[in-house]
Formats: sequence, C-alpha cells, structure tokens
Amino acid sequence: MAQQQKQTSIKLISECFVKPKYEVEASKQPYHLSPPEIGMLSIDPIQKGLLFTIKNTHSNGANDRTKVVSRLFDKLKHSLSIALVHFYPLAGRFVTERYPDEHACCIYIDCNKGRGARLIYVTALDVTVSDIVSSTDVPPIVRSFFELGDIMVNHDGHTRALLSIQVTELLDGVFIGFTMNHSVGDGTSFLHFISVLSEIFWSEENIGQKSK
Repeated sequence: MAQQQKQTSIKLISECFVKPKYEVEASKQPYHLSPPEIGMLSIDPIQKGLLFTIKNTHSNGANDRTKVVSRLFDKLKHSLSIALVHFYPLAGRFVTERYPDEHACCIYIDCNKGRGARLIYVTALDVTVSDIVSSTDVPPIVRSFFELGDIMVNHDGHTRALLSIQVTELLDGVFIGFTMNHSVGDGTSFLHFISVLSEIFWSEENIGQKSK
C-alpha cells in the first residue's frame, strides 16, 4: 500500500518538446530502418537513469532544491536542442508507407515529423534517494520516473517521441530518466548519446560560469 501511495505522488510540473537548435539539411531525407531494427518494433524501448543527491545547506532548503532542479531542466532543454543537431532522427517519428499491389510496406523515420524529443519535469517529494538505492530490487515507483510510467512498445514511435527525458525532483535529489526507441538505436548508441549530451551540458555550464 505504501508503494501505491508513492505511485500517486508523481506531479507533472511542465512538459515540452525539443527540436534541433539548427536546421539539419540531412533531416529532410527519410531515415530508413534496417531489417534488425524493424524487428525491434514489437519490444520495449530502452531506458537508463541517472540519480543525484542534492544537499540542502540553507533553512529554505526546499526552495533551493526546486531552484536547482528548475535550472537543470532549463539547461538540459538547451543542451538537448544542440545534441539533436547531431542526433536529429531522435526528434522525428516513424512513418509507414504501404504498397498494396506489392503486398509490402516500408517503415522509416521522418526526421521532421512530430513535435520533437519529449522533455518532462515532475516532482515526487515523498521519495528520497535512499528509498531507491537501499532496496535490493528496483522499487515500483521508479517506473514512473520514465515517460510518466506509461507502457509502450517501439512501434508507438509512429505517434510518440522516439526520445524522452524525464527530470524527477525528489525530496533530497533528482532522477533523470532517459527513454529511447530501441528500433532507432542499441545500448551502445544510447550511451553514446547520453555521453554527448552530458558533455554539451557541462561545457555550456562552464561557459555560463566564466561569463558571470
């Protein structure tokens, strides 16, 4: 029952969709899927999460924590728009073209279809970092830290974002949940994307500090 109460504690604060910061000429062409990638359409997307502790050092710790997470969300939005210049298919959607006379169809990514990659900010203020790391098994609440806990398969990329990032503000930390359509990339490419996004984020952070 306690876990169910935590499940209902998720509160959506804001949501937006992010496109590449600059126009990418190559994105005007279809991005075709290989046979193995098409074979992944019926399975789940791939997900990874990053968990950080936020230490409150002032009496108004809750306000300080929210400011930190809000700032992180805004900078992540900016960094994501830059990363998508290099990973532009992740901002698109699947398209299926049917050829009835040939009894065939073709599935590809229209890189300019849809609103872009999904970025979500939610709070779960009755969940602590310890609640997550102290359990032997992954707590059920963690499912809600990815795509608001929605269940889907890769084929849903026809109407849903191929990439989503959810920032979940915890009582004493923040969880960043990444969800990528598994028909677009494997685990190696997924980790490469997260690495590039992190490098952009921290480089932008350093530039911002130097400009102050």
